[in-house]
Amino acid sequence: MVTRRARNAKGLDNGDKLQTLTGPGLTETLCGVIVLDKPTGWTSHDAVNKLRRIAGTKKVGHLGTLDPLATGVLPLVVGRATRIAQFYTKNRKAYDAVIRFGQATDSYDRDGTPVGEHRHVQLDSAAVEALAARFRGRLSQMPPDVSAKKINGVPAYKLARQNKPVELTAVDVEVYSLQILRIQGPDLHIHLECSAGTYVRSIAHEMGQIEGSGAMVQELRRTLSGEFSIEHSHTLAELEALAGEGRFATAMLRGEQLLPEFPSESVDALTEAQIRQGRDFRTSPFRISQASRYVKALNREGELIAIGEQKLPNLYHPILVL
Repeated sequence: MVTRRARNAKGLDNGDKLQTLTGPGLTETLCGVIVLDKPTGWTSHDAVNKLRRIAGTKKVGHLGTLDPLATGVLPLVVGRATRIAQFYTKNRKAYDAVIRFGQATDSYDRDGTPVGEHRHVQLDSAAVEALAARFRGRLSQMPPDVSAKKINGVPAYKLARQNKPVELTAVDVEVYSLQILRIQGPDLHIHLECSAGTYVRSIAHEMGQIEGSGAMVQELRRTLSGEFSIEHSHTLAELEALAGEGRFATAMLRGEQLLPEFPSESVDALTEAQIRQGRDFRTSPFRISQASRYVKALNREGELIAIGEQKLPNLYHPILVL
């Protein structure tokens, strides 16, 4: 049965006309990743809650947060696939951003409280290129006080909003590329590829400090997170429509499409049953390199059933069974 709730301005359910997508055995079969094109103004937690209602399951998690200001790629693991989140900790990211010079804020983006006076800025292309060059390569970066970084288990932004001390330490990150797309008055449009844990907001803030005018992120769109790109993404409206048609599962990436850095081995029904009992399984020496620490076991339908860790060449022990 498919029903809908009335929605508030954010699209969140307000409790009217509760409905569910759960049918016999439906939620038990969900196992994959939904790449959400997150709308601006939503937290990652908002998006998780919304997808739980659309999918009819509480088993939804995200593979790394995305600021409320930001839009774009937010990978959400669904059903049994929530268990593979542990393997997605150091993914490469890519962003399109607009950095506005002339004003700093406490959060380093347009949602924050202005800090200092506003200044009129007209960017010079040669100066901007020299500035951008300072933010390519390996960096020691200080996260924003208004961030999800945890201090003794408490997110820094919660402490900052309570006017409590925020003591963060610099972290090592890497900017693989920083391309200047265009300059429009005080706005610098860039495309950035970087390591996990890099804050584009911090780059903007530090650029503003060097320039002496202040700067903040005006717009931010994530276009890549690991193997998940904006081309794979769906809006919430699209996902709701698919769920209403009973085709929600078609939006999920699964099996061979997940963890592409791990080689895969197709197993028969007997081996699948043995893997689910925790027994070791063998792989083809023609398909799996002896150097492969991990391997994905797929069943005949192409579904991911387990991650195996090498014990001996071409002998793997299932360390995670879905």
